[in-house]
Amino acid sequence: MESFGTRLHRAMAERGPLCVGIDPHPGLLARWGLSDDIDGLDRFTRTVVEALGDRVAVVKPQSAFFERHGSRGVAILESTIRQLRDAGSLVLLDVKRGDIGSTVAAYASAYLDPSSPLYVDAVTASPYLGVGSLVPMFELAVTHGGGVFVLALTSNPEGAAVQRAVSADGRTVAQTVIDEISQLNRGAEPLGSFGLVVGATIGETGHDLSAVGGPLLAPGLGAQGGTAVDLRTVFGSSLPSVLPSYSREVLAAGPDVAALRAATDRVLADCRAVLAAQ
Repeated sequence: MESFGTRLHRAMAERGPLCVGIDPHPGLLARWGLSDDIDGLDRFTRTVVEALGDRVAVVKPQSAFFERHGSRGVAILESTIRQLRDAGSLVLLDVKRGDIGSTVAAYASAYLDPSSPLYVDAVTASPYLGVGSLVPMFELAVTHGGGVFVLALTSNPEGAAVQRAVSADGRTVAQTVIDEISQLNRGAEPLGSFGLVVGATIGETGHDLSAVGGPLLAPGLGAQGGTAVDLRTVFGSSLPSVLPSYSREVLAAGPDVAALRAATDRVLADCRAVLAAQ
């Protein structure tokens, strides 16, 4: 199987550098005129898949908003993943899992093993039990052509206390994560399969992202306050590796399918203008 990095590079070239999240917040369901229950969740996700599944490079369901509905919500997540893959989108499941030993191996099997009903192209992961604790995810991703996006520099204000803490060797915790992921991508062409999550609203990072060699997922655009222009400040010379991510900015245009597509086209054009200028 082709590596995730190779497939992502091709998808971004063909469909454009854009990731759209599926975050069915209760407030968003209400805005669409839908009930905050299984029926509303199902109608919401089916509409998003119909509108965007065949035109967006990456779609990122947020697992928690499905899990909150229990087993039936997870069943809808499984169905959504299948529908998106059938439509040709790469599926990045936003789960931010992280643990040690057999538990992280089980997470890896749940999301990165093709035999799992929750099998996706890539997942988000938390490295704060040590990047090495995620090795089972990295190994299974390599085996099955998957990807892992590891949290590095997030835009929530609480994150800085951990991510910018300085270790004994003088590097910040975030720079340690950046360096270790860079090693995993060493020699990969055209793009490594292991990425970082770097918030689009954090401004100048003060960290070296130039050698990562993998994709840089940039959430926080749109409703969270970030703009495509902010990507220049955050990523600088690393812009060619950036995968901008929008959620509510696009989803708020629903439930009309044409309006969802128009919102997607608008933010994609904004991203293209910034990334092409690099």
